Amino acid sequence: MSIEQALNEAAAAVNRTLDRLLPPVTGAERRVVDAMRYATMGGGKRIRPYLVLHSAGLFDVHADYALRAAAAIEMLHCYSLVHDDLPAMDDSDLRRGRPTVHKEFDEATAILAGDGLLTMAFEVLSDPATHPDGHVRAELVHALAKAGGAAGMVGGQMIDLLAENEALDIGAITRLQRLKTGEIIAFSCEAGGILGHAGPQVRHALISYAHDLGLAFQIVDDLLDAEGDAAQTGKPVGADAAAGKATFVSILGLERARNQARMLGDQANAHLDMFGAKADPLRWMTDFVITRKS
Repeated sequence: MSIEQALNEAAAAVNRTLDRLLPPVTGAERRVVDAMRYATMGGGKRIRPYLVLHSAGLFDVHADYALRAAAAIEMLHCYSLVHDDLPAMDDSDLRRGRPTVHKEFDEATAILAGDGLLTMAFEVLSDPATHPDGHVRAELVHALAKAGGAAGMVGGQMIDLLAENEALDIGAITRLQRLKTGEIIAFSCEAGGILGHAGPQVRHALISYAHDLGLAFQIVDDLLDAEGDAAQTGKPVGADAAAGKATFVSILGLERARNQARMLGDQANAHLDMFGAKADPLRWMTDFVITRKS
């Protein structure tokens, strides 16, 4: 199976789960639910859910449990995109080739839609349908809260905003992206180990894989922003340079940034050696991240 087929299969399964967990409603709250569905059901590669599903596959986790965890992480990821696109943040008009949520609806509805998706992610993880073991559910909730909060994604986004007016060196940019992007990707990989009752050494290998993959992902993101095509990426390009932000590309240059991404990809795959061929879908993801055009 190619990575494209594997991604499509994972995305289709996660989309069905999201549609079931977040059905359309009637009544006064319909507008915010419509905005939540618009944010989550509007495409996307579903990379984080893919990582949940295939890390869970290493431990033969029940498919329903893995899909619910995958849907939860996608809810949180989509909430972050909705809020990042707001005028007070990145002020973006386009996401996944469509108007952003605040453009399709309005700013207040977009804020509420993001809030709704964030809280629903934890509602899904804490539900007994996600796993019969309450300790597993509690660990999933704790790990995602940490990855998504001030010690993770939210903290990284704050540093990113400050970076518009501060000069950052390569170490600071690496830390920024480790928090902003890497911790959620790390959770996506560790979630399979949590669901599968994996031991500390095995979970550490998954987290190490994810951290290298996450940095490679961000470097490629910076490359796409610097030289990509908006028609392919589905979002505006050149935003980082226009905002004067320091990025991996602005510090390393295009060629060194490409080489760094490839090196990180090799390091990421090396962490999977203990899993043998069973981890091939994760290795496919590494190759996909390094070579992607959108």
